[in-house]
Amino acid sequence: MARKKREPETARIEAVAHDGKGIAAVDGKKVFVSGALAGETVRFQRRKRKRNYDEAELLEVLEESEARIAPRCAVFGTCGGCSLQHISGEDQRAIKQRALADNLQRIGRVEPLRWLDPLFDESSDGGWKYRRRARLAVKNVAGKGRVLVGFRESHAPYICDMHRCEVLASPVDALIDPLSELIGRLSISSRLPQVEVAVSDDVTELVFRVLDPPTDEDSAALIAFAREHKLQIALQTGGPGSVQPLATGATLVPLQYELPEFDVSIEFKATDFVQVNGSVNRRMVSRAIELLDVGPDHRVLDLYCGIGNFSLPLGRRAGHVLGVEGELEQVQRSQSNARRNNIDNCDFRQADLSAIDGNESWIREDWDRLLLDPARSGAQEVVANIKAIGAPRIVYVSCHPGTLARDAGSLVRDHGYVLEAAGIIDMFPHTGHVESIAVFQKG
Repeated sequence: MARKKREPETARIEAVAHDGKGIAAVDGKKVFVSGALAGETVRFQRRKRKRNYDEAELLEVLEESEARIAPRCAVFGTCGGCSLQHISGEDQRAIKQRALADNLQRIGRVEPLRWLDPLFDESSDGGWKYRRRARLAVKNVAGKGRVLVGFRESHAPYICDMHRCEVLASPVDALIDPLSELIGRLSISSRLPQVEVAVSDDVTELVFRVLDPPTDEDSAALIAFAREHKLQIALQTGGPGSVQPLATGATLVPLQYELPEFDVSIEFKATDFVQVNGSVNRRMVSRAIELLDVGPDHRVLDLYCGIGNFSLPLGRRAGHVLGVEGELEQVQRSQSNARRNNIDNCDFRQADLSAIDGNESWIREDWDRLLLDPARSGAQEVVANIKAIGAPRIVYVSCHPGTLARDAGSLVRDHGYVLEAAGIIDMFPHTGHVESIAVFQKG
């Protein structure tokens, strides 16, 4: 039996979800329409059908909301990188704040004693050219007559046909077309699926994932491109450990970012995880340490510490800091960064935090403060062993409000903590990504 053709429909939008999708009720079923705002009447086409809801593409706004603004990006609505450019920064943050509050109440059944002011880049052009880490997809598309470089489309697995990006940090924001032209001239253009972007405070690095080695002519073109645009290029032939400088025998200039309030400089590799928004990261680190209320005699446990983004600044305030991370290479980078900054009261160790049982010797040391910065899956295993850790004060930095809410509920109801405060961090402007921070005190 042939599937019924999806025809355009018209509906009024009743509300907006945290990811910028308008919510309509059509024949008793919710439909999430990308880019539609509350109060608008829109034409849309369903693209994905689910049991309890459908997802749809916005075709036309018939009655426009007063809250709608003109997006800066020419491919907004097609590119899947951003979903909120049609809403002001203030309204974006209000949507994310509601999402955090809803998750805490609905999933965790908790509410903070006070709400923190949102953290965001308050500069005149804050929210643009902020993304210092990204992975750009690459594909030589014969039908387009060019190599496409960029992010995936929002409603299809194809690479968006874009020419620049308004959220990528400079100079990469303006390098989409030059990269397309460069890769199109290479003999391995069909064997180069992605480019990793890393923009540090003073160096830009592009890592080209290559399935075949470049020819001498290819290498010459890449070297000329690097010189013209004042950046460095590396090649990746396999996993992250396979990244090597383009030129044999060459050395890559280390990437680094500053946390000037704490007199800390952190080196990282282009394939390392770092917070994508440098300006907001500086404010986030400052707020986390302020909320942790660290004194010179305190012993601080920093779990999911990465390359030391919180550990090293904490080392400037606390008596002793232990950072724990699952990836050995990141632990080694943390140790190296501590030496570079002459911070000798920070130790680092590798441990799988999803497999702890509370009997680890380092867990059972005396801890005055705990900082958590887990991945999207949250810190469920750590929370289950929170009694063994024993820290009376916890600051939890989250990149997923649902897992934060789950863990907050457990900390409050099962372990006797009070949720003192919570708030959002607008780390990814113009997207539906909700970063947040919460502080807990033992009751």
